[in-house]
Amino acid sequence: MDFSMSPQQKMVKDEVARLVREIVLPRARENDRTGAIPDDALQKAWELGASVSMVPEEYGGYGAPDSPVESTIILEELAYGEMAFAMAATAPSLFLHPLAEMGTLEQKKKYLPLYCRDTFAACVMAINEPHYGFDPVDLKTEAVMKNGAYVLNGEKCFVPLAKKAGHLLVAAVLDGKSNLFIVSADNPGMAIGDRETNLGNYSLETYPVSLNSCEVPAEDRLGGDNGCDYARVLQKCRVAMSAMATGVARAAFDHARQYAVDRHQFGEPIAFRQSIAFMVAEMAYEVEAMRFLTWKAASRLEAGRDARREAYLARLYAGEKAMLIADYGVQIYGGHGYIREYPLERFYRDARGVSILEGMATV
Repeated sequence: MDFSMSPQQKMVKDEVARLVREIVLPRARENDRTGAIPDDALQKAWELGASVSMVPEEYGGYGAPDSPVESTIILEELAYGEMAFAMAATAPSLFLHPLAEMGTLEQKKKYLPLYCRDTFAACVMAINEPHYGFDPVDLKTEAVMKNGAYVLNGEKCFVPLAKKAGHLLVAAVLDGKSNLFIVSADNPGMAIGDRETNLGNYSLETYPVSLNSCEVPAEDRLGGDNGCDYARVLQKCRVAMSAMATGVARAAFDHARQYAVDRHQFGEPIAFRQSIAFMVAEMAYEVEAMRFLTWKAASRLEAGRDARREAYLARLYAGEKAMLIADYGVQIYGGHGYIREYPLERFYRDARGVSILEGMATV
């Protein structure tokens, strides 16, 4: 058991951290205020190649081995700068990764070259559904075979960059089994609603998607007649969410720790107060625990093993502890933690979505 990063992973981490320092952090507050991420920033992130690294070279990718562990490192670093940016910048992975891993030869030839280009182009996945108690393993969106094509009916929500996407991977139940279907943005049976207004991740564009008798050609069922391994797709998405939660929590911890040292009351730093020191210490070890649970699940996925339990526990823990750490950060900042001039209130809002959102990123 080795918890250290390889030289390759360390190099990737440093490169992403540099991008975050130069591009993401200076703009995060303005992105959150305006509700938009500049195209040039997304392009800079795209040039890192994370979304296309595992795509075979013949389709325009780099042909690198699929590495969920390396992906968790990248997502944590991006979310450290801004969680919304992490989800937007890696949104194409939601379409490209499952397709590269599970698509038929014909599907790979047809769709992968469309997005493995020099410029950022959106393609995403639609899993979340707008009903109480949503469970990604108990989807309400249905698909039926009719006249040689699949007909999809249902509602989706929190679909990132849906209005800009050329294609969506839509999750639906076919004969009692969850599947993914490739749906073109110009399909007349699919309608994309107005942009959603969410509690956190203001700069990430998310949209509701309606499927009304949406006909999908039989050859556009991901994986063909045998379908895809939806459970593995979901596991990868949950590990990705855990990695981003770790990034947000780490950012909240770093800011709160520094504030506790810099802020003086009664002639000494507030970090000397036992109640503050205990919160900072708890934040520190919970961030480490979140990361190790995430890496454990990612390492099982990288080994080709089932990570259902590990991915679920990592995301469950991340959803709870990211919120706790962000809340501690707000408390340490005191009244300043409630003011938008400081970043803690953004971390708090963004962290709340970890336990709710599904299918927003993948490793």
